Amino acid sequence: MTDKQAQLKRDGERAQRADAFLRGAGWTEARRTSLAGDASNRKYERVTDDRLGRAVLMDAPPQSGEDIRPFAALTGLLRDSGFSAPEIYAADAEHGFLLLEDLGDDLFAQIARRRPEVEETIYSQAVDLLAEMHARPAPTAANGAGFKVALDPYDGSVLLREARLLTEWYLPAATGAPAPEDLASEFDVLLEEACAPLASAKSTLVLRDYHAENLIWRPERQGSRRVALLDYQDALIGHRAYDLVSLLEDARRDVDEAIADRMIERYLERSEADADAFKSAFHVLGAQRNLKIIGIFARLWRRDGKDKYLAHIPRVWRHLQNDLRAPELGRLREWIATHAPPPEASVLDRIRHGSAL
Repeated sequence: MTDKQAQLKRDGERAQRADAFLRGAGWTEARRTSLAGDASNRKYERVTDDRLGRAVLMDAPPQSGEDIRPFAALTGLLRDSGFSAPEIYAADAEHGFLLLEDLGDDLFAQIARRRPEVEETIYSQAVDLLAEMHARPAPTAANGAGFKVALDPYDGSVLLREARLLTEWYLPAATGAPAPEDLASEFDVLLEEACAPLASAKSTLVLRDYHAENLIWRPERQGSRRVALLDYQDALIGHRAYDLVSLLEDARRDVDEAIADRMIERYLERSEADADAFKSAFHVLGAQRNLKIIGIFARLWRRDGKDKYLAHIPRVWRHLQNDLRAPELGRLREWIATHAPPPEASVLDRIRHGSAL
C-alpha cells in the first residue's frame, strides 16, 4: 500500500467514526460540509439536519496530539461566566469529537472587511469583554461537559519556550544554518530579562488566540455576549495585556492604528490597570508574542508544509518592530537588529525553497 493509499484509508476510517459519533448524538440524517480549519490538526465541519438545524463538528484526532477535554472544560467555565462560548451538544474524548453550537459565519475579520465602518464598534465590544473577564478572580481550573482541567500559569518559562521558536525555526530557515548555541543563549537571557517585571502583575484568564478570526459577531445578543468565542483550549493564567495584544496586533489582518490606540485607552478606562505599567507590559508581551508567531509561521511551512502563513510574516515583523521601540526592550531590539534577518522577499524566498527540517 502506498502512502497515499494508506492516508485515504485512514481518512475513510475517520469519516466513518465521525458518522458513528453523529448517529450516537441523534444527528442520524446530518449532512456535512467542510469549514475553514486553523493551524492545528483539528478539522471542522458544519452539520445540518432538517429537523435539528445546524451544528459544528470538531474533529480532533488524539493520534495527532489533539485533546478535546481542555476545550470542553474551558467552554463550561466561559459559559458559566456569562460569555458566548458554544454550547456543547455531545462529546467523545476517546476518539476526539465534539458537536458544538453553530455560532454562525460572521467572524470579526469578515465583518470588518465587508463593513469597515463598524470595525470600531465590534472591536470596542471585544475590549469590553476582556475588561469584564479581567475583573473576575483568576480561576484555578475549568469544568465543562464532564471534564475538568487545571489552568497552568503563563509564566516566564512558558514565555521563553514560545519565544525560542524564533531561534529554533525562523533563524535557521531565514539564514540557512542553525542558530549558534551562544547566540541562542544570549537571546534567552534578553527575553527572560524583558519578561521578568511581569511576574508580579495581577493574573487573569488568558485565552491566547483572541483575534479577528476567532471572534464571531452576534449583534442580536446583549453586552459582551455579542462577541462569541472560539479557539481558547490553550488558555492559561497570565498577564491581562496578552489578549489585548492578540486582538490589536493581529497576525492575519491590519487593525487601523488609530482604532488600536483608542482600544488601549478604552481598556484602561474600563479596568484598574496603571496606564504606564500596562502599556509597558503590552509592548513586552507584544514582542514576545510576535517573536513566537514568526517562529511558528516558519515552522508551519518547514515542518508541516503549510505555506499560506509565510505571507503574514512581514506584518508580524512590523508589529515586532513597533513593540521593540519601547525603551525597556532596547537590548532585545539590538539583538534582533544584529542577528535576525528581516523578512524581505529574498529571505522569504529562502524560507520557502529551503529543505524541510
